[in-house]
This record gives sequence, C-alpha cells and structure tokens, in this order.
Amino acid sequence: MSLQHSLDRVLMRHDELRDQLATGSLAAEAFMKASKEYAELTPVVDAVNALRSCEQQIAECEGMMKTESDVELRRMAEADWLAHKEQLPALKLQVQRMLLPKDAADERNAILEIRAGAGGDEAALFAAQLFDVYRLYAAKRGWTFETLEISETGIGGFKEASAEITGAGVFARLKFESGVHRVQRVPKTEASGRVHTSTVTVAVMPEAEEVDVQLDEKDLKIETMRSGGAGGQHVNKTESAVRMTHLPTGITVHMQEEKSQIKNRAKALKIIRTKLYEMERERLATERASLRKDQVGTGDRSERIRTYNFPQSRVTDHRINHTSHQIDNVMAGAVDEFIDKLIEADEAARLAELGAAE
Repeated sequence: MSLQHSLDRVLMRHDELRDQLATGSLAAEAFMKASKEYAELTPVVDAVNALRSCEQQIAECEGMMKTESDVELRRMAEADWLAHKEQLPALKLQVQRMLLPKDAADERNAILEIRAGAGGDEAALFAAQLFDVYRLYAAKRGWTFETLEISETGIGGFKEASAEITGAGVFARLKFESGVHRVQRVPKTEASGRVHTSTVTVAVMPEAEEVDVQLDEKDLKIETMRSGGAGGQHVNKTESAVRMTHLPTGITVHMQEEKSQIKNRAKALKIIRTKLYEMERERLATERASLRKDQVGTGDRSERIRTYNFPQSRVTDHRINHTSHQIDNVMAGAVDEFIDKLIEADEAARLAELGAAE
C-alpha cells in the first residue's frame, strides 16, 4: 500500500468517526471506543494536513517560478519553495512514524525475570546488581517496581529474581532488554586479578490480563508448603508458599514472598498467565520473523545483547554497536541512552520496510 493511499484512509476514517460521534446514535460502549480511536487519529490527521499543505505550497511555488514574469516575485517564490522543500522530509518522516503499526502490548505493565547464567557466584552477584539497575531505572521513570520472587545464593547474589513493573509504557521501553547480558570484571574472590566473563539472562514479558489467557483449573497443579529464606531463616510456620505448575506446558512458578497463601497463589497465577501470553506472542513473532531481514530486539534468549566491561568502564550494546564509557551511571539506572537508540533503530528498520513496500 502506498503512503498516499495510507494517508487517504486515515483521513477518511477520521471523518467517518467524527460523523458517527456527531449523530449521537452510538451505544455507550461503541461511543467510548469511537471516541478513543478518534482522539488517537486526530494528531495523525494534523500531521497529514501539515504534510499536504507543505506539498501544496511547493507545487504553487513551482508554478509561480515557471510562469511569473516579475523577477522579484519569482525570487520570493523560489525562497518559499526552498523553505518548504527543507521542511518536507521531516514532515514526511513524522507521518510515517505515526503510521507505523504499534505493538499492542506496548502500554502494558511487564514482568521482569533475571537469571544467573554461566559464571557461578560471579554471575549470581551480577544478576543481583542488574536486578537493582532495573529497580533504579523504574524509580527514575516513576514506575512501581514490586519484587515477586528472589532465590538468593547466600553471598548477596541471585540465582533468579522476578518483579512486576507497572506504569505508563513500561513494556514499550523495557522489551529491548530481553536477552543475554555479559559482564567482564575481576571477581572479589579472584586473588590473581584475572578478568572473568559471566552471563545473566534477562526476560521482559508484557503482563497478561485474564481476558488474554483462559486457564482451566484441571491444567494447574498447586502445591503448598512452608516458606523459608536462605539458611532456614524467616521460616513461616504456616503453609503460605505456593508451587504452581501448568501441566500442558510444564511452566512452574514458586512463590513465597507474601505471608498470605492467597496472595502467593494470585501472584503465581499472574506469572503463569504472562508466560503463556508471551509464548503465544513469540510464536506469532517467529511466523513474522521471516519477513524481517534485520530485527532489533528479537527477544531471543540466547542472543548476547550487551557487555558490561568494568575494567574499561565500558557498556556496549551489540545490536546497535553503541558504547557508553559511563558504566557507573548505567549501573545506577541510567539506561535510557541505550533504550532510546534501540527504539530509534527498530523504528528505522520498520520505516525501511514501509518504504520498500511502497
């Protein structure tokens, strides 16, 4: 579909919605749906009108430059023509960006899961540190970061940890963090000062809603037990901990953060729903992947996406070949530099596809 055809369709739909809303004949639910779509399309229509106005001004100036006999008027027309020609690419790019298909999950909250990979205790220590990076980042964005489950090593490291992050546009920004994060540094336990390489896996999943995933009770195996911390500390004398298994897929969630069994069951159910929802999203993404020659942020769990080199104070994202030499800032939650560039790269790739399809 050409860009002009897409623009025409947007304008027609906007007019159609305006007329529907003006009649007052829509039922309450349909009215709310139409109002929301109309509000979302209005800034797109404004951008389209600005683009077409610019194109019209260019055409009029070109006409004057060809037919106007007055030299001064021709010069004025040429100056206006140049000014509008300079504005045109930016206006066109703005419209194209607004027309890009949106990920339906972008505005959702997210479930963050971090697991220590290769590297033993050092990997677990970095997993704990990376978990804190996202906690700090969430605070900077004004999001809520709620720890769901932590499995500690006893020396301050995390074998695995999960959190629910809620706020505006959480998944849209964090989805590019999924993948393998590699750390290179001298462990505190390394007497010879040799640099070790360890890995941590990050998974960011859009939080599922009940309407997204229908669960059958017979597909769930629920076990209860007493909860306890590392070394047997904080033992709960009641069976508040929950292990929930989704039998068809084998997905298992162990939840003991809450003292209430009911709350632990609810959180475990939420994580299972989210994982099933993500499995379906990944299945659909795999089907579409053949249409993409160069994807940014595929979510491939085996993909090494970023390296944190402490001796060189360097953080490198391998997908976009971007490096920061401010590792202390990054570890303090300043990851917007990477996320912004990943979003730009993803947008550029999709715009290139849009141009190729015209």
